[in-house]
Amino acid sequence: MNILKQLRKEHGYTQAELARKIGMDQNNYSKYERGEREIGRKTIIKLCQVYNISADYLLGLTDEKR
Repeated sequence: MNILKQLRKEHGYTQAELARKIGMDQNNYSKYERGEREIGRKTIIKLCQVYNISADYLLGLTDEKR
């Protein structure tokens, strides 16, 4: 399972709920989870804020969430 899906499931969000939280539609968010679209800087920041994690963790550069 990729990190985006894992984080979403850990926090109990549906794709639609999370997409709303970060200001996009569910269809576009699902493309991130499927690896069909690269995540932009602004979206990375929003995801880190929602999950209270570091960008390095989100990008798979560290195992430390903070």
